[in-house]
Amino acid sequence: MSIALLPLAVFAASQIGTPGPANMALMATGARFGFRAALPFVAGVALGKQFIIWPMGYGLMELAQAAPMIFLALKYISAAYIIWLAWKVANLRLGGGDTAARAPGFLAGLVVHPLNPKAWAMIVGSFTAFVGPDVATFTATATVAAVLLACQLLMHPLWTLGGAAIARSVAGTRAEPYLMWTLAALTVASVLFVLFAGGI
Repeated sequence: MSIALLPLAVFAASQIGTPGPANMALMATGARFGFRAALPFVAGVALGKQFIIWPMGYGLMELAQAAPMIFLALKYISAAYIIWLAWKVANLRLGGGDTAARAPGFLAGLVVHPLNPKAWAMIVGSFTAFVGPDVATFTATATVAAVLLACQLLMHPLWTLGGAAIARSVAGTRAEPYLMWTLAALTVASVLFVLFAGGI
C-alpha cells in the first residue's frame, strides 16, 4: 500500500477549486477590498487548514493501524459524503453575496477552515481514500498537508484575484451549469478512481 499521489492531487484541486465557504469568502473579499488588502486573509485561510490536518492525520493513521476495518469503513463513508458534496456543487449557482463591511485579516482567515464542514470532509477523505493504512503516520500527514497547502497557495489567490470577475461573467449564463458540473465531475472521478481502480 502507498499514497495515491496523483489522484490525491486531482481530488485536492477539485475540492479546493470548487465554490465553498472559504472560496466564496476569498472571492467576496478580493472583489470588495482588492487583492493586496485581502492577502492577510488569504494567508490565514491557507494556514488554518494545517491546524486541522496534523491532529486529524495522527488520529486517523493510528486508527488505521489499530482497527483497519474501521478505517476502511471511514473510506467509503467519506467517499459517499464527498460525492454528495459534489452533487451540491453541481447544482450550486454563483451569485453575489453580501460583502463584508471591512477587510478581514489574518486571524479571521485562520478560523475559516476549522469552522468549514467541507474542509473537514476533504481532509478525512484525503486520508481515508488516498492513503494506505500501512503508510507511516508522519509520511501520510506530511504528504496530505503538503498537497493541500500547494493547491491552496495556487487556487486561493486565484479566487481572490479573479473569482469575482468569473462570477460576474458566468453567473446566470448558459455556461454556468456546465462549469459547476465539470467541477463536481472532477471531484467524483478522483474518488471513484481510488475506490475502484486505485487499490487502496
